[in-house]
Amino acid sequence: MELNVCCCFFQISDIQTMKSNQTILKEFILIGFSVYPHVQTFLFVVFFCLYLLTLAGNLTIMGLTWVDRYLHTPMYLFLSALSFSETCYTLAIIPKMLEDLLAKDRSISVIGCSLQMCFFLGLGGTNCIILTLMGYDRFLAICNPLRYPLLMTNIACGKLVASACAGGFFISLTETTLIFRNSFCRPNLVKHFFCHMRAVVRLSCVDSNLTEFIVTLISVSGLLGTFLLIILTYIFIISTVLRIPSTEGKQKAFSTCASHLTVVIIHFGFASIVYLKPEASRGDDILIAVPYTVITPFLSPIIFSLRNKDMKNAFRRMTGNTVALKK
Repeated sequence: MELNVCCCFFQISDIQTMKSNQTILKEFILIGFSVYPHVQTFLFVVFFCLYLLTLAGNLTIMGLTWVDRYLHTPMYLFLSALSFSETCYTLAIIPKMLEDLLAKDRSISVIGCSLQMCFFLGLGGTNCIILTLMGYDRFLAICNPLRYPLLMTNIACGKLVASACAGGFFISLTETTLIFRNSFCRPNLVKHFFCHMRAVVRLSCVDSNLTEFIVTLISVSGLLGTFLLIILTYIFIISTVLRIPSTEGKQKAFSTCASHLTVVIIHFGFASIVYLKPEASRGDDILIAVPYTVITPFLSPIIFSLRNKDMKNAFRRMTGNTVALKK
């Protein structure tokens, strides 16, 4: 009798322990850069300056594309859409990261975490698809120049951008739903500076290996799929350019692709480090994610503006008109 009572007591105790561990969480704590307490102020200054420059660069590209009628072409409409997407992308992550660098309370609600993850994944996927569309635009312009005005109209460009957003957020909603359909257990510490899917899914009360595998597979498939499409378009572009008889014609054709190709290498290069690194090397996801979330959006507008003659001319026209109006 006493043995049965003891067994019953321990069973009830185990059940209570499980229930306490599976308490419905209302918030997460973002560890972020608190593991580097002595450099947080320095990191705040660096990231804040980079963020301001990123916003300035993207807003300049969007403003020039909107104001200058010479830039009302599919190539620059795609570029403007990419700048808008990257602006929203950084807005979803960096302000909260900057706040946590100075604040003691690094909490984020579960709903806020799911929204941040949804926008991060959706806008990241949108960026990948838009970069693919920009490669397709260059493919049509170089390989099918006669049909290009008919195939790549501004209306068609708008539909493609809308499809890119729909595709990016469809993948995002799928991944976010898979992650947040389960309850989360304590400790509620997210070992990242934002709600990265891998860091959050590991807090699930149930075995998260399958969910993590499925989510990673979806992300890697989208990443590799868009990258392979870009590589395919450039294979056709290079084969066409090499058949151009004049050296000047070859240089002009390659110059129209140089900025895009540079951004593609940086974007997919950093993204591959985040998603394709082997399990054994997952030591510090925080530092590894910085180039993809901070550096890439910072470099993208610089490359597209400094290496682009049309963008430079548009900036001169805009500043020249401003000076003329002041006079």
